[in-house]
Amino acid sequence: MAKAYWLLKSEPDVFSIHDLEAAPNQTTDWGGVRNYQARNFIRDQMKPGDHVLFYHSNAEPSGVAGVAEISSAAYPDSTALDATDPYFDPKSRLEQPTWFAIDVRWVQTFAEIVSLEQLKADPALVGMEVLRRGSRLSVQMVSKLHFDRVLKMANARRKNR
Repeated sequence: MAKAYWLLKSEPDVFSIHDLEAAPNQTTDWGGVRNYQARNFIRDQMKPGDHVLFYHSNAEPSGVAGVAEISSAAYPDSTALDATDPYFDPKSRLEQPTWFAIDVRWVQTFAEIVSLEQLKADPALVGMEVLRRGSRLSVQMVSKLHFDRVLKMANARRKNR
């Protein structure tokens, strides 16, 4: 199966690319997702080895902060099963889970965020989901072309420092 490319959004004051880099084994579970379309991506399409643009949302600036990799297959999201967790879902059961998580491993932190404004200004990124007005989905598919272009933008900024 071919490698897929994704964009995962996280508010940096909740969990940032730096938190991922500092995590044990530079890996964390990506749970707490409570949108059915995002859940379906996690459950049905994300596979170990897929690459991820790690996006800082609701930040100054918002934008792509680095790269990660999917490091596990989907599994039941334990936050949905824990009555003390804010993401608890009483309808979810271990034997028939509603919500799923995956593990994400850090790959690279960009020297500077590739901001949303920079992404919007690049004609090569037309059609990228994160640029669509009103797009709020925290798990998004990304084309290889768009993934490679964002990496090129990040590396060009590092060389020009």
